[in-house]
Amino acid sequence: MLRLPRLYAILDRSCFSQNEALFSVAQDLASSGVTLIQYRNKSGNARQMLEDARELKRRLGNSVQLIMNDRADLAIVAGFDGVHVGQEDLSPEGARKVIGDKLWLGVSTHNPEQVMEADKTTADYIAVGPVFATASKTNPDPVIGLEGVRRARVLTRKPLVAIGGITRANCLSVLEAGADSVAVISDLLPDPGKSAEAFLRILG
Repeated sequence: MLRLPRLYAILDRSCFSQNEALFSVAQDLASSGVTLIQYRNKSGNARQMLEDARELKRRLGNSVQLIMNDRADLAIVAGFDGVHVGQEDLSPEGARKVIGDKLWLGVSTHNPEQVMEADKTTADYIAVGPVFATASKTNPDPVIGLEGVRRARVLTRKPLVAIGGITRANCLSVLEAGADSVAVISDLLPDPGKSAEAFLRILG
């Protein structure tokens, strides 16, 4: 069974207008003790995604587990450690065929039915959310709240990552509801190094 760190950082490309800002934040997070980072790019083309991914890998090396959002093929080419797929992306089994059994596979879910389906797959971990209201998606799924995390916890023994509107103020309540890890985007961006250190202190 995969053991996830309590903080799962997500770098959303849409938050960065400059390439260097993306890489700088990634390095700040790694220097502060973050050990798991997902690169997410919902609007870029494959070439830009691969360039970003290769540069992230070059700068961070093996100090951080790197996860590619959506694109199993690019995860392989960039030398990433895994791929994360959503409900509208390549199926978990399709992704597994591309990445083999050595790399991590994560799946996003938004309700109990999807959690049960994901539990039957070869996914190494299941993400559930949005726990709270989120600004990082244009058409977010309905908020599930802490009760949604509790329900998901009952439905799977796989590691559970909670996502959506998670901040330093509410992250502990999410762990207490049964999540193994919290995925954070926005609340890591103001002063990333100090923000990450604060999260890691709170999460223990």
